Amino acid sequence: MKSTEVFNIAWAAILKNKVRSLLTMLGIIIGVAAVIVMVAISAGTEATINEEINSLGANLVFVQSSFTRGGAGGAPEGGLVYDDAAAIAEGVDGVGGVVVEQTASETVKSSSAVLDGISLLGSTSDFPSVRDMNIADGRYFNELEVDRKQKVAVLGASLAEELFGDSDPIGQDITVGTTRLVVIGIFEEKGLVGDVDYDSRLYMPITVVLDKFAQSQFARIMGDRVRLIYVEVDDQENLDNVILQIELLLAKRHDLPLEEADFTVTTQQDIIGTQEATTAAFRSLLAWVAGVSLIVGGIGIMNIMLVSVTERTREIGIRQSIGATPSDIRWQFLTEALLLSLVGGLIGVIVGVSGAWIFGSVSGMRTVVVTSSIILAFGSAALVGAFFGYYPANKAAELDPIEALRHE
Repeated sequence: MKSTEVFNIAWAAILKNKVRSLLTMLGIIIGVAAVIVMVAISAGTEATINEEINSLGANLVFVQSSFTRGGAGGAPEGGLVYDDAAAIAEGVDGVGGVVVEQTASETVKSSSAVLDGISLLGSTSDFPSVRDMNIADGRYFNELEVDRKQKVAVLGASLAEELFGDSDPIGQDITVGTTRLVVIGIFEEKGLVGDVDYDSRLYMPITVVLDKFAQSQFARIMGDRVRLIYVEVDDQENLDNVILQIELLLAKRHDLPLEEADFTVTTQQDIIGTQEATTAAFRSLLAWVAGVSLIVGGIGIMNIMLVSVTERTREIGIRQSIGATPSDIRWQFLTEALLLSLVGGLIGVIVGVSGAWIFGSVSGMRTVVVTSSIILAFGSAALVGAFFGYYPANKAAELDPIEALRHE
């Protein structure tokens, strides 16, 4: 029997029971759509996290403190101090910039507005280049102003608008807590990165923040403690060399062997790699869970094909009596099962891609449709149809023609 004839007979049998065929395909449709949507959500989350990490700046090395509390007085032992950042900037080759940050929260007043709980960020002069932020108006403070604890401030875009409206903030005074500062610059809009709104922050020299807003009772003895130092590497190829220099320099400054270092050094790629491993495992789990629906759909196909074989026993006997071979019968029913799974898979792809787009639009979460997930889901649907359709097809092929003709 020609393959076109087998296809036509199988397709006609499916169309003869449209509602039953659609219900049979439903498991396949749900399974394929679920795989595509779940992988799209996972991939979208991963892409968002990657962009947020990279938006911190280019070629960054993160030097993080690991000091601990010690003694009855609770004084911190070990860890990074502010002077470590200056030592890295001066003593490590291949460094494009070094930034130290210290946060605080205060009430900020201008001539026309009073804002409570404004986030303050103390930083060093390399902050705009290292953190990939651009000045829209005015300038950022320089190294001399940081060293001299000059009371100057740079405003985030939205904060500048809240404090001064349509007037020009440059050169105007603001009061932060009880400290008066002069506005010297405004950043361009950057928006949210993670859960941090960079546009609503007030930026000032870190020495001012440490001196006025984040004072420590241990600073006079051990120096101003910092938890994180950002180091920008001028060339990606120098990354490993720069990391080694930083580790050796800080270990020497802290008088500790590298094995007992009170700091850790990581890169953006380390963070991204860890995050990718986590999301990849989560995505695989989601895909396997969704794949259960495909198996359920396949069982539905087997069930309905067994019913179909029983209902069409006499038809099978007639076809055998006019020359159809067991192979022809087997291919007819196997083709029906494959058509059910392939059509269901195609509908599932359309539903899955559309569902991922709708979910991303309605929920606000980013979704990224992964081509490989479409291929995997559709291919799995075909395999499920072939696997679960073979047994009913083989059972139909093994029917005795005489017994089949006698069947009522």
